[in-house]
Amino acid sequence: MEIREFSQDDWAQVWPIMREVVRAADTYTYDPNLTEDDARGSWVETPPGRTVVAVEDGRVLGTAKMGPNRGGPGSHVATASFMVDKEVRGKGIGSALCADALDWARKQGFAGMQFNAVAESNAAGIRVYERLGFEIVGTVPGAFQHPTLGRIGLHVMYCDFGRG
Repeated sequence: MEIREFSQDDWAQVWPIMREVVRAADTYTYDPNLTEDDARGSWVETPPGRTVVAVEDGRVLGTAKMGPNRGGPGSHVATASFMVDKEVRGKGIGSALCADALDWARKQGFAGMQFNAVAESNAAGIRVYERLGFEIVGTVPGAFQHPTLGRIGLHVMYCDFGRG
């Protein structure tokens, strides 16, 4: 598997992954009725951000986007998001995408990476993030309307790169 920069030709394979993840409404706070145009506009980053795909034999297995978490005085902290094709989840693709995002953010000089809204039901994602150095720094109770679990917490997670 290779992780490489997103190209416009990749969208035809990225959109079905994104559509499935968003419509499931069990991990992301995106509107489940998100249109393809709105999805593309929110996922495909422009500099200083970056969008990548994980590919194998020409097939997009997953995708990630990353960039500054906020502008201005918050621009020294990065953020990232990941989506993996449901057929290949649990095979290390999300971990590889997260590790790539962390490596990119460190090389760009960010002080750390923050995830703003990790559904507490996303146990597999949380395990990956914690293994890669993230900590849960807070939880907003009942902030996520899960389709089967009802209102659950959203974690804020942070990985400090060791800079002040």
